[in-house]
Amino acid sequence: MTAMDRALGAFYGLALGDALGMPTQSLSRGQILSRFGHIGTLENAPADQPIAPGMLAGSITDDTEQAILVGQLLVEGRGSIDPHLLAQRLIAWEANMQAKGSQDLLGPSTKRAIEMILAGHSPEESGRHGTTNGAAMRITPVGIASDVRQPERFIQSVVQACQVTHNTSLGIASAAAVAAVVSSGLNGTQLEHALNAGTEMAFMAEHHGHWVAGGRIGPRIRWARQASRECNPDNIGDLLYDVIGTSVASQESVVAAFALAQRVASGSLSSFDALCMAASIGGDTDTIAAILGAMLGACGGLQLWPAALIKQIVAVNSMQLDPLVRDLLALRHS
Repeated sequence: MTAMDRALGAFYGLALGDALGMPTQSLSRGQILSRFGHIGTLENAPADQPIAPGMLAGSITDDTEQAILVGQLLVEGRGSIDPHLLAQRLIAWEANMQAKGSQDLLGPSTKRAIEMILAGHSPEESGRHGTTNGAAMRITPVGIASDVRQPERFIQSVVQACQVTHNTSLGIASAAAVAAVVSSGLNGTQLEHALNAGTEMAFMAEHHGHWVAGGRIGPRIRWARQASRECNPDNIGDLLYDVIGTSVASQESVVAAFALAQRVASGSLSSFDALCMAASIGGDTDTIAAILGAMLGACGGLQLWPAALIKQIVAVNSMQLDPLVRDLLALRHS
């Protein structure tokens, strides 16, 4: 399997998870069960969907769109991201969403950071309150463009992508963990070992950014992976929804994605079934499934994902990721 196949698996896996979770995002587990049953394919969003009302099956959301934005900035900056330019692009992205009538706007941490940038604060200060999953959801391009086997350089790349909006110990550690799994997968590492790399990277990266109170990402990922290994299949949904949590907090949604990835690594769940479970679990379903899809796809390649669903996503969103992925891989090898 080539690095290109793994990188495409990561980026299209992110898009697939995002699209699967699009109609269920912000709904409770019970609401999803009553409206959809168990998500098993791409679904239209109902008219009263709180964030994506009436969106067509296969539509992506901010998770994929902002990952593409970060990837484009990396390519333009030849591996570096100008924090002011990132802020400007995020502002322009939200304005475009509002013009289209979308409710899929900037998350709470990103919104607050952009307001601080516009008020004249530095990028180092603007992200000092960002603890939600916005940085982790859009970090996949950094995992493709940067090699985790060069840890100091790798962490700096993650910090650069996080700084404007999530310049905190929790924001950076969660993004670094996801990026490390993606980067390890591109190196040909099996999923279990890639998850180990992501767990270790969370411990290394938490020393960057402003310290904030909250359960540390590394210990929570390590605990959640062990709990997932030991969990009865009938109870995995309860573990995710009731104990780990599925909110926008990075200590919940990112950790939940790792817990599901561990089920795949342990052989008790297929990759696609794991994405469907993430999309059905309630809470921030699109982001959990998107992060999970990126990690699994990096380790298993594009062949993991049903070709018909990927084709549908490409058509619905007029999206072609291959050129961007090729450019990101060129940065990795430069």
